[in-house]
Amino acid sequence: MPRPRRPRRIYGPPRFRHFKPVGVPRRLLDTVTLTVDEYEAVRLADYEGLDQQPASERMNISRTTFSRLVDGARRKLAAILIEGKELRIEGGDVDFAHTLQLCRDCGDEELRETAVADEGTDTDEACPACGSENVEDLALAAMRGRGGRGRRQGS
Repeated sequence: MPRPRRPRRIYGPPRFRHFKPVGVPRRLLDTVTLTVDEYEAVRLADYEGLDQQPASERMNISRTTFSRLVDGARRKLAAILIEGKELRIEGGDVDFAHTLQLCRDCGDEELRETAVADEGTDTDEACPACGSENVEDLALAAMRGRGGRGRRQGS
């Protein structure tokens, strides 16, 4: 029996979850799904420029697991760019350290220590900038996809 999988530690959810080539209808595109942990591995390695050991420690995984995540994510990103596929970022076995609250009316973003909502993607708090109740928890939204088992810190 394999060892239970530890959730991968994610600093915060992606701001954008879908990308596609301009001028091509979605119905004509194949879709590639990048899991949230693959997104985080690419963010740490390629965007922040961290070496594998410190990046793997931030994600609370082994260096070899981190290496596999980055390699798989890079292959997917290459296929998206070269073959013109749609990208979706969703799902994965992750544990968010922070969430991003996004107001769907004014676009204001607020980084918070933990997710606010327990169900769905709406929060009980109004937007601090405009007072709108149309606020989405992006950590929970990222986990809506296929097979998502994301957790909030402390849950």
